[in-house]
Amino acid sequence: MQKIKSLMTRQGLRSPQESVHDLSPIESFRIPSKEELRELREEPTDPQAQQEIINSIEEVYFSNDSFDIVKYELERLPPVLSLQELEEYRDKLKQQQAAVSKKVADLILEKQPAYVQELERVTSLQTGLQLAAVICTNGRRHLNIAKEGFTQTSLGLLANQRKRQLLIGLLKSLRTIKTLQRTDVRLSEMLEEEDYPGAIQLCLECQKAASTFKHYSCISELNSKLQDTLEQIEEQLDVALSKICKNFDIGHYTKVQQAYRLLGKTQTAMDQLHMHFTQAIHNTVFQVVLGYVELCAGNTDTKFQKLQYKDLCTHITSDSYIPCLADLCKALWEVMLSYYRTMQWHENHDPDEAAAASSDGSNVIGTEENSFDRSYVKKKLEHGLSRIWQDVQLKVKTYLLGTDLSNFKYDDFIFVLDVISRLMQVGEEFCGSKSEVLQESIRKQSVNYFKTYHRTRLEELRMFLENETWELCPVKSSFSILQLHEFKFMEQSRSPSVSPSKQPASAISTTVTLFEQYCNGGNPFEIQADSKDDETEDVLASNGYESDEQEKSGYQEYDSDSDVPEELKRDYVDEQTGDAPVKRQVDCVSPCVSRETLRSRKRSDYNLNKVNAPILTNTTLNVIRLVGKYMQMMNILKPIAFDVIHFMSQLFDYYLYAVYTFFGRNDTFESTGLGLSSSRLRTTLNRIQESLIDLEVSADPTGTLAAAEERKEKVPSPHLSHLVVLTSGNSLYGLAERVVATESLVFLAEQFEFLQPHLDAVMPAAKKPFLQQFYSQTVSTASELRKPVYWIVAAKAIDYEQMLLLMANVKWDVKEIMSQHNIYVDALLKEFEEFNRRLNEVSKRVRIPLPVSNILWEHCIRLANRTLVEGYANVKKCSNEGRALMQLDFQQFLMKLEKLTDIRPIPDKEFVETYIKAYYLTENDMERWIKEHREYSTKQLTNLVNVCLGSHINKKARQKLLAAIDDIDRPKR
Repeated sequence: MQKIKSLMTRQGLRSPQESVHDLSPIESFRIPSKEELRELREEPTDPQAQQEIINSIEEVYFSNDSFDIVKYELERLPPVLSLQELEEYRDKLKQQQAAVSKKVADLILEKQPAYVQELERVTSLQTGLQLAAVICTNGRRHLNIAKEGFTQTSLGLLANQRKRQLLIGLLKSLRTIKTLQRTDVRLSEMLEEEDYPGAIQLCLECQKAASTFKHYSCISELNSKLQDTLEQIEEQLDVALSKICKNFDIGHYTKVQQAYRLLGKTQTAMDQLHMHFTQAIHNTVFQVVLGYVELCAGNTDTKFQKLQYKDLCTHITSDSYIPCLADLCKALWEVMLSYYRTMQWHENHDPDEAAAASSDGSNVIGTEENSFDRSYVKKKLEHGLSRIWQDVQLKVKTYLLGTDLSNFKYDDFIFVLDVISRLMQVGEEFCGSKSEVLQESIRKQSVNYFKTYHRTRLEELRMFLENETWELCPVKSSFSILQLHEFKFMEQSRSPSVSPSKQPASAISTTVTLFEQYCNGGNPFEIQADSKDDETEDVLASNGYESDEQEKSGYQEYDSDSDVPEELKRDYVDEQTGDAPVKRQVDCVSPCVSRETLRSRKRSDYNLNKVNAPILTNTTLNVIRLVGKYMQMMNILKPIAFDVIHFMSQLFDYYLYAVYTFFGRNDTFESTGLGLSSSRLRTTLNRIQESLIDLEVSADPTGTLAAAEERKEKVPSPHLSHLVVLTSGNSLYGLAERVVATESLVFLAEQFEFLQPHLDAVMPAAKKPFLQQFYSQTVSTASELRKPVYWIVAAKAIDYEQMLLLMANVKWDVKEIMSQHNIYVDALLKEFEEFNRRLNEVSKRVRIPLPVSNILWEHCIRLANRTLVEGYANVKKCSNEGRALMQLDFQQFLMKLEKLTDIRPIPDKEFVETYIKAYYLTENDMERWIKEHREYSTKQLTNLVNVCLGSHINKKARQKLLAAIDDIDRPKR
């Protein structure tokens, strides 16, 4: 193929494509002549055949202009050429060319009218363009003439004016830039003046102005400087915000809030404020405790500042504990007060701002943002209340538990409780918290302290009781426990007339909170010394008499105190601590009556019977004071109310047990079966002995630890002082001491009854049954102790044995009705007269209350009547006239006795009369009578059968009656 092409080239032949490319555009698209078209039309054609020929043309011929037809045809030649085949193929190609040419010619003829029309439009367009060229030429010529005559001069003036205006603007900008350069000085001045809103406003305006002139290169440096200044202002603003935490100032805080509002960082400010409050609490407590630790440590080299707060609290000494606690609470109060005033500020200012924003209404979006900020601030502040208080609680708890308070003095510990109670009150008013953390920590310390304190007080009470001479402690008839200093807290809480200056914060009306009271100054934790009026007690009986008549009825002087042992004249000193107690006017801690009291008695010779003054001893007064102290602690710290009331009950239990042990225990008389001690009293005494009294002489070294701990909670049984004599008949066997002891116990029980509503109010609901049982089973039994105590006096005051001997000498089987009573009646009445005289003598020393007098007379009469029955039961022989004589004797005894006593009816009167009348019963009536009257002894009943009925009943009937008596006696055995 290459050879054929090269041969065609040498002969000057070209391919049809090359021939076509050499033609000019007009020639290549030459329109066929009319003759050619005619020839083509004249040739007979079959359209269908023509179309088939065109369709037979290979697709490759229609591909693109770069298609090389010659190369393609040459490449298709067969390897062996045949002339005939080539000619046939050539004819075929010519037919195809002719069909294509014919088709093209038909299309040209079809489009010729459109061609002619378009050619005419081109010619018309050419003519229009030539006319426009002429118009433009003329316009340019006229514009050149106007430019030379007017435009250049006028536009020059306008250009100069424009340049002038630009220069004026530039001068103004330069002056503004100069002012901006000098604003840093003014900003510094405003920051020193703490005008934060003004400084921020100025800085923001400068930044806005700087952004206007940012196209000047000098402004970029100024802009960065302003940004640094703004950041510096924010730092100083944060410092100013932190100052709010310890000393809130309305003006200062208002400026700070306005500044943050200008910055658009109200929420950030609130977050920062809470962080500062938390930090302020930590720094405050640390610095306070550190100051006291370093002060107590002196010049030691210990680096306390590096210690943790918890470790630092363990270095506080006992002497500095209370002042440090007070300062700690005062400092924390200042922080919480600042937070309270911060909330108050927002409550007062935020509504005003909201109202102003809603009335303006110019910027709805800004108003919504401000409303959202206010809502966020309110929620943040409300949430922060509990968080701040929790931090305060944890710090104070750490301080409380850092020191062992068990060895503190009572007043010091009460002060600690009072401070913590005040702090818990602050917490409740601050955020409504019940201060569980503080309550639990102070409860632990209180229980620990109170156990030690109570154990010591019980030992003191035992010593008081063992040294008590049971002399009367003279007090006014108007004496009330509320007059004692220990109960002042109750009087103040009950009486609204107490002046606010003397009233504790807890007694202030609940309508005024501590925050409202101390909002403008002062501190609820300031240590203020109580006024002397509060410490003074005036409960002693006054000297002298109210009238001459009362003076005439005065009794003998008391002996001087020269015979009082010297050790009893001294003030009491605690054996364990060696500390003398706080001096009080009434607290005569010596078990005996003080020297001053004895001297006042000697000088005034006062009449104890002139008024119904309470009967109590110094020990009773000490127990009442202890109860007051216990109640103070319980009032301050209600969570340990049950423990305190339990210990209070032990004080009463021990006093009751001591009085019974000293004056009421006598197995001989308890076996009489007269029911002197009620089952309730016996149960109470057994309970006290088992739970409180240590009956072991010495500790058993082999005993278990549990047993040792149990014994540690008990107190040895007290012993009566050797100075108290209960065996002398002249003093009615210590009747004065017995009266003072029992009536002081009754008085103590009355005070417990008075305090019951107060104790019930603080007692936990789950523990109230204990309190109710204590009152019903123990306190109410105090008056029941009178019977066994005074029974001993009654049993010894009358010589009943002598009366039995006299009755044994009487002849009862007389044959005549006697009109004269027997001599034993007179002897018995003389005994009663002597008893009455000695009773009056004792009443000169101690007022004998009517219930005591009645019990004494009742016991004596009851014993006398039973002695009469016993004497009648000893009769061997008795006639009817003898029975009448018995009635005469008893009636004479009753008639004379009624003149000595006012007791009505006479006790056991029926006991004697019924026994005498039984002498007249028949056999059948006697059997029934025996079964109905079980109050008589077997001996007395047997005597009735043998003596009265023995003479006129047979042996079998007698045996029957004796068997009935034996049946009655059997259960008793």
